[in-house]
Amino acid sequence: MKTFLIHSSISFLGAYQFFKLSDLLPYNATTAAGVFLVILVVLWLTSPLYHRAYFRKLPKVLNFVLFFLKEVVVANLKIAYDIITPKYMMKPAVLALPLDVKEDLDITLLACMISLTPGSLTLDVREDKKVLYVHTLYVENDDLDKLKRLIKNGFERRILELTT
Repeated sequence: MKTFLIHSSISFLGAYQFFKLSDLLPYNATTAAGVFLVILVVLWLTSPLYHRAYFRKLPKVLNFVLFFLKEVVVANLKIAYDIITPKYMMKPAVLALPLDVKEDLDITLLACMISLTPGSLTLDVREDKKVLYVHTLYVENDDLDKLKRLIKNGFERRILELTT
């Protein structure tokens, strides 16, 4: 993670200097993002020379971000559909999710991802850090086990891939 922040900072400063010292490209959001991404990709491609794990984890980070964005869009559409239609489809429940993640940072990241997804909210973590309590608005057919599997195979699995 430190390497990514360093690379992002270098890319930002590089893009800033590129447009400050050069008139090759017009300065707008598209070209600035393009220059930033080119510098970031070059740094990423050279990272196996000094930090091998970073080279392997960056695609996993992008996969995690895309998965999270997909979950947010799907949850927003589900809630919007429920609001627009006259039938009430919400079936709220509180579930106790057993955790495979052990570190405080991992638990916090999982709790934030769940809370940022519309229709779900993290309530608490048990003191022994083995159970996360989650409130959700949609439980299909009162199947809490299915919802637990979705969270564990979605968010938690991807967090474990990133942190181990």
